[in-house]
Amino acid sequence: MARKALKLASWTSMALAASGIYFYSNKYLDPNDFGAVRVGRAVATTAVISYDYLTSLKSVPYGSEEYLQLRSKVHLRSARRLCELCCANRGTFIKVGQHLGALDYLLPEEYTSTLKVLHSQAPQSSMQEIRQVIREDLGKEIHDLFQSFDDTPLGTASLAQVHKAVLHDGRTVAVKVQHPKVRAQSSKDILLMEVLVLAVKQLFPEFEFMWLVDEAKKNLPLELDFLNEGRNAEKVSQMLRHFDFLKISRHLGKMYSEMIFVNGF
Repeated sequence: MARKALKLASWTSMALAASGIYFYSNKYLDPNDFGAVRVGRAVATTAVISYDYLTSLKSVPYGSEEYLQLRSKVHLRSARRLCELCCANRGTFIKVGQHLGALDYLLPEEYTSTLKVLHSQAPQSSMQEIRQVIREDLGKEIHDLFQSFDDTPLGTASLAQVHKAVLHDGRTVAVKVQHPKVRAQSSKDILLMEVLVLAVKQLFPEFEFMWLVDEAKKNLPLELDFLNEGRNAEKVSQMLRHFDFLKISRHLGKMYSEMIFVNGF
């Protein structure tokens, strides 16, 4: 057990070192948006969860009723720790946590039921942050672009939030604004997750979640590219232009079926 604990400590140290070297060599290190606290929080949570599994179940016969009950408690403790990490680190962590919460067919119920709360608890950016993002991305102030702009968002998600606004020509629009620093942090977050997943796999060879990191590497840059999202929305609009209704909820299934089974997009 001491050997495994030492191994865990060495791997967490390697995770920090590898992340630090990578960030420094690629000029990614910015204490304002990705400090030691953020990295340390993820490493510490991973270490605590791993140690809990290593020590809590070792003295109970595998497969016994006592083992199953104890394992469920460890699952629940670990899921809560993971959820707290996602809420604290925000952005990419919440996005991945939401994905994990939807894996009912793969993860224990303790994890999915706990992580599902992330779908309704995404942190909200302040109006000061929203103004700064719009100023940096569009080079103009909110009042230059909109006749009115609601301070309270219609909805908030892991990567962005949506505000109702009115253009100067009178059109009402939904404005999707990316949370500040999400794009800058995403590549670092994915690297950190990759290092930690590899470390956990050394302790638990049956832990096969590198596919989740690979999926995030592929899809997250696309989700953060709102121009790509806009083009997709325009494409879908063209695909569905023969439907003469705008919003009737019972037709939603027909619209998704048209996209998936007819157009394959």
